[in-house]
Amino acid sequence: MQKNLIVILGPTATGKTNLAANLAAKMDGEVISADSRQVYKGMDIGTGKDLADFLVEGKQIPYHLIDIVDAGAEYNVFEFQKDFLPVYENVLNRGKQAILCGGTGMYLESVLKGYRFLEIPENKELRAELELKSIDELIAILKQEKEVHNTTDTIYKKRIIRAIEIAKFQSENEALIRDFPKINHIIFGIKFEREERRERITNRLKKRFKEEGMLEEVKQLIENGVSADKLKFYGLEYKIITEHLLGEITYNEMFEKLNVAIHQFAKRQMTWFRKMERNGFNINWIDGALSLDDKLAFILKKIDE
Repeated sequence: MQKNLIVILGPTATGKTNLAANLAAKMDGEVISADSRQVYKGMDIGTGKDLADFLVEGKQIPYHLIDIVDAGAEYNVFEFQKDFLPVYENVLNRGKQAILCGGTGMYLESVLKGYRFLEIPENKELRAELELKSIDELIAILKQEKEVHNTTDTIYKKRIIRAIEIAKFQSENEALIRDFPKINHIIFGIKFEREERRERITNRLKKRFKEEGMLEEVKQLIENGVSADKLKFYGLEYKIITEHLLGEITYNEMFEKLNVAIHQFAKRQMTWFRKMERNGFNINWIDGALSLDDKLAFILKKIDE
């Protein structure tokens, strides 16, 4: 049976985009991003937005849901679902193969589980009550409301309050959640052994600072009017580099802190994917050490089974 959606997932620094683009080249496909930060314009290096990967043997591979909102905006899973569906249907209607690629577990599941998130209204009374609480108290409340995998939910007070607001609304309004179409899919995951994954992350981070200009990217965002608080809201590279630019930490402290944070982030991503498997999703894992040709052969064989 033809799979209307091929999914390629995995933790950061595993080469998901490159594999998805090369698969699209072989299958007359188009890539739909499931990355919560690659939606932002101007946030390229820090989000791993490797647009050069979409040029395969001189052919430009179409991609979607990348560079669709301005840096400084807030984008969430509701917006992602709203944007995903028309793109996905358009790809299918033109007879192309849809390939969903990314590492944001919540975005992936929002499509694969077949339920639709609601646009959550502000609850001013709840917000006023939560504003009086400490960060630790807010984190405890959030953990009562939902399982917390993304620590960016717990590093910024406004984000914690919003996460509590969303979780409470969803638990109280389950009957209002509208169906999201069931999508016939097959999932592939890329993974490396733990030590190799750590080495890849550290090497990529060094390259981003020394060769690609990640520090300059964050400077430019600030010069373009994106506030330091907003950059910290985006987490990881943008939070920690901003701390350095504000003089809160040294360059070496920034690098070490960021290196540790990205390793922890990759570990949390794998925890999310393992939870998906426990919840019934079949992920066909691919050894990241295989050659590109072998990875493609594995996927094509599985699809034909």
